[in-house]
Amino acid sequence: MTREQIIEALVTKAESDAQTARELFITKHYDWALFIWHLAIEKVIKAILLQERKEIEYTHKLLALAGKTSVEISKLQEDHLREITTYNIEARYDDYKLSFYHKADEKYTNSWNATCEEIYHFFKNKLK
Repeated sequence: MTREQIIEALVTKAESDAQTARELFITKHYDWALFIWHLAIEKVIKAILLQERKEIEYTHKLLALAGKTSVEISKLQEDHLREITTYNIEARYDDYKLSFYHKADEKYTNSWNATCEEIYHFFKNKLK
């Protein structure tokens, strides 16, 4: 695949992930909605890296990835990326997953769902 095809695939998958996160939120699968938001944001940032002709670092740490782009982010956005990174629960231990499940209640997720949507669009709008 060419670099452009990889970027297009990342953006397409990111949009699909974002839609899935929205649907999971509506159906009150809050922990999974937040996890999928993390994936959507990660893919968009990686697309920016490729667009800037930079190498993708194989990490799920959103702040580290964003820091390798030319995109300027605020201190608040840095804090948000740190928190959203904690949603990557795929390979975590069961006790961590259970703890995250309890953390991701309706009130918490309602706030962070909106924040994830905002961060997602912020980075997506940086794509050319």
